[in-house]
Amino acid sequence: MKDSVKHLLLALSILVWIPVASAAGDPQAGAEKVAVCAACHGQDGNSPAPTFPKLAGLGEAYLYKQLQDIQAWSNASGADKETTGRAVPQMTGMLSGLNDQDLQDIAAFYASQTIQLTGAQEMQVRVNSGEQVDGLALGERIYRAGNPESGVPACMGCHLPNGHGNPPAGFPRLSGQYPEYIETQLRAFRAGERTNDGDSMMMRMAAKHLSDYEIEAVANYIGGLN
Repeated sequence: MKDSVKHLLLALSILVWIPVASAAGDPQAGAEKVAVCAACHGQDGNSPAPTFPKLAGLGEAYLYKQLQDIQAWSNASGADKETTGRAVPQMTGMLSGLNDQDLQDIAAFYASQTIQLTGAQEMQVRVNSGEQVDGLALGERIYRAGNPESGVPACMGCHLPNGHGNPPAGFPRLSGQYPEYIETQLRAFRAGERTNDGDSMMMRMAAKHLSDYEIEAVANYIGGLN
C-alpha cells in the first residue's frame, strides 16, 4: 500500500510541476506550412512508417515544445548541441527559417488531426528468469500499475488510462502511436540520450529502471490503446 501511495504521489507531483510551453496556433494557417513535414510524417500527421512518429492528435502544447526544442538543437553549434533542446538528426535544417508563430501553427494543425490506430500484437517476452510470459499482460501491468519493486511508476498517471494524454499539461497522447517509436524513445530516456523532459527529468526517472523486456511489452500494449 505504501508503494502504491508513493507512486501515485510521484505521478501527481509530475502533473503539477512539469513546465509547459504555451501554444496559440492557427490550425488553418498551419495546414499551409506542413508541406516539408508531410514527406515523413504524412499530410495529416499519420506517418507511413514507424521510423517517424505519428503527430496527429498528440496535443498542441506538446508538439509546440518539441518543435521548439528540435529547432533549438538544430540551430546550436559545437558543444552547445549536447545541452540544447532535443537532438533529432533527421530534422537538421528542417525548421530553419520558421518563426515562433510558424511553429505554433504547425503544432495546432497536427494537434487537430485524428491519429490512425496502430494496434498491439500478441507476443511473448523473455523475463530475467528466462521464462516466456504474455507480453500484452505484462505491458498492461506496467502501463497501469508500474513496477513497485523496481520503482517504475504507472504510465497512466500522466498519459491517462486510455492513453489519450493530458494536452493542457503537455503530456502527449500515446495510444495509436507506433510501438517501435515508443520503444525507441523509452530507451533514449533511459540512456539519457533524450533529455528534454524538464528539470524534474520525469521521463528519465520513469524509464530509469525499466528493463528491455518491460519496454518492449509496454510499448506494444500502448499501440493498442484507444
